Amino acid sequence: MKLFKRNVNDTGNSKRNGFAFSVFGAIVAVFIVTAIFQSQGIKINIETNPETAQANPLTVENTEKNTTDAIQAAQETVVGVSSIKETPRGSQNAGTGSGVIYKKDGNQAYVVTNHHVIENASELEVTMSDGTKVDAELQGSDPLTDLAVLQIDAENVGKVADFANSDNVEVGQTAIAIGNPLGMDFAGSVTKGIVSGLDRNVPVDLNGDSKPDWQTTVMQTDAAINPGNSGGALINKNGKIIGINSMKIAKAEVEGIGFAIPAETVTSITAELESKGEVERPYIGVSLYDLSQLPARAVQELNIPENVEGGVIVGETAQNTPAAEAGLKQNDVITKIDGEQINSTLDLRQYLYEDAKAGDEATLTVFRNGEQQEVTLTLSEQ
Repeated sequence: MKLFKRNVNDTGNSKRNGFAFSVFGAIVAVFIVTAIFQSQGIKINIETNPETAQANPLTVENTEKNTTDAIQAAQETVVGVSSIKETPRGSQNAGTGSGVIYKKDGNQAYVVTNHHVIENASELEVTMSDGTKVDAELQGSDPLTDLAVLQIDAENVGKVADFANSDNVEVGQTAIAIGNPLGMDFAGSVTKGIVSGLDRNVPVDLNGDSKPDWQTTVMQTDAAINPGNSGGALINKNGKIIGINSMKIAKAEVEGIGFAIPAETVTSITAELESKGEVERPYIGVSLYDLSQLPARAVQELNIPENVEGGVIVGETAQNTPAAEAGLKQNDVITKIDGEQINSTLDLRQYLYEDAKAGDEATLTVFRNGEQQEVTLTLSEQ
């Protein structure tokens, strides 16, 4: 009798054969079940593709359409502002900036733009988004905030801008600039970026002496702002104004740093320019010089304590002013106002314009002939 030896691989082969029959049986079962269902008119779809994460094309398209609709609506409110100046050769266009129609009241409409766009202009012309040109009248301007308000006939005005609350703007939000870079040939140009920073303090030279006279608080964006964009709109993705474009850092080594005046500042200043033609601010009535700008010998002659390192020196006191009535004198050194340290004329001006108002009492800490004293005065309107 012949004996059979079981090879170690025989067990594996048996298992494989059993698995093959199982698979074959399953396929036959599926075929039979499918055939029965189809004979009864029931359709079976078997999906074998793996699941994948995909964006909803409809949602993306709707978002883009909403943004483009918002931009187009805002574009209708953005205009060109041409400054015309008288020269020995007659009237000449001194440059073109941008503006935003923000209010319509009866037969009149109002445009906000930058002060530096209309400065020293003898005539002003506004070009509407459809190319229609209308004469404009200066209602008022404010060099410190770089804002101006123009009045135009409302006949050709359809939409007016809708302002957002710029206090709710956050860094990283979409920022879209609309304006007329390099003039009306590129009217209504749109550039897109983000809000890069908030509450930026930018020094401003108002009298051309290359020294800062004021620090304006602005919003920073990397949306392209070019010459001609000044006075144009900076909007959010919903088409609401978050700022009025004002300036950029123009250096070869700098790219994408532009600034806009926040909407909250714009709305408050334009209201005052509409009603009064100017912004009224508290006034002391003296000419001032920074202590830090004096030579060491001149500082010694003031006989002030050595630990006094900053302050402002009174030059002249105008008659019938708060300073004259309070008895401020030439060469008085002001170091504090209402307990706040004053190191420069800029510090004093910012305190007066931002933290005080006409009619308030202010207490000055003053050094006169080396002695410290307190001087109280009532601020008036300039």
